[in-house]
Amino acid sequence: TEERRKALVKQSKNEGENAKVRIRTIRKDTNEGLKKLQKDGAAEDEVKKAEDIVQKMTDEHIVKIDQLINAKEKELLTV
Repeated sequence: TEERRKALVKQSKNEGENAKVRIRTIRKDTNEGLKKLQKDGAAEDEVKKAEDIVQKMTDEHIVKIDQLINAKEKELLTV
C-alpha cells in the first residue's frame, strides 16, 4: 500500500542519516588520530594532506549515500 511505501521511504532516509553520522564519526576519530600523530612529531603538511584526503573521502561517501537514498525513494514510490 501507499502508506507502507511511505513508511519504507522514511525508514530508508533514517538509515541514510545514521550512515552519514557514522561516517562523520569516523572522520572525527581519524582527524583526532592525525592530530595526535602531529603532536608526536609528524610533519604538519603531511597531517594536513591526510586531513584533506579524509574530508574528500567523507564528502564522496555522503554523496553516494544521498544518491542511494534518492534512488531507493524513487524505487519505493513507483507503483
